[in-house]
Amino acid sequence: MDNKKVIIDSGPIVAFLNKSDYHHHWAKNQFSQLKPPFYTCESVISESIFLMQNVQNGTDSILELFGRELIKIRFRLENEMSSVTTLIKKYSDIPMSLADGCLVRMSEQMSNSIICTLDSDFRTYRKEKRSVIPLIIPK
Repeated sequence: MDNKKVIIDSGPIVAFLNKSDYHHHWAKNQFSQLKPPFYTCESVISESIFLMQNVQNGTDSILELFGRELIKIRFRLENEMSSVTTLIKKYSDIPMSLADGCLVRMSEQMSNSIICTLDSDFRTYRKEKRSVIPLIIPK
């Protein structure tokens, strides 16, 4: 993927780990083609763990991705709260979640990045106010 830094949302994480997820095969295919590590934020991990709470070994599977250094957290909400708040307010009509705001902000901070997501709202979001965010997303 042209050495792009992959920023990952909760949807692909959950789909990859949960064989009964509708997008499991898509996520599995993406993970096999993309080069780790994948970057994310605490909000995405929290969301992923919540979504996997009723899946056997769901939480352990997510935490194992960290242990294997396949996913790394490269974001400090404490330092970016003003920027994320601005984004959430801008997209309040969608509405934008905290996790989505953090990922958009990460895309602004990480040059040569691409967001892997299942969330079509990312087609609407813009980084740096006007730039389309490069995405890996199902058709």
